[in-house]
Amino acid sequence: MSADHVRFQARKSIEQVEEGNDLAPKFDERGLITVVTTDADSGEVLMQGYMNAEALQLSITTGEAHYYSRSRQVLWHKGATSGLKQTIRELLIDDDQDCIWLRVDVAGGASCHVGYRSCFYRKIPVAADYESKQSEGHIELEWTDTTKVFDPEEVYGDAPNPTIL
Repeated sequence: MSADHVRFQARKSIEQVEEGNDLAPKFDERGLITVVTTDADSGEVLMQGYMNAEALQLSITTGEAHYYSRSRQVLWHKGATSGLKQTIRELLIDDDQDCIWLRVDVAGGASCHVGYRSCFYRKIPVAADYESKQSEGHIELEWTDTTKVFDPEEVYGDAPNPTIL
């Protein structure tokens, strides 16, 4: 089945969206839906991204994660360049169908373009830790992972960094 054969239903009622069997995703004004991606075995959060309708359709039909890159304005097959493909074990949608949760197996063990396993490799201190980790309103992030799984320069070469300042 090709991606263009996947049809989403029109959103007709709250009951249909919240309690029905129709896939009726709510894309935002830019045509995007938020995606949270976790490791299927450990539950570790690997990344957060976005899908447009085509990326969601391709993810459904191929069983591999596809996203839409807001910074590059292109459809993005995760791992097409790096080889770090995400095979979808489970694709879930939330109650009002405006957020996707992918549970995936990751080839190569990493999902972050910076080279770490997860895009969430630093934490923000809270409560008592916040008091000891800030000065003059500046918050110091704490590293939760300091070992890169791969070298981004070797994998991506001179491709532009997707992070926009």
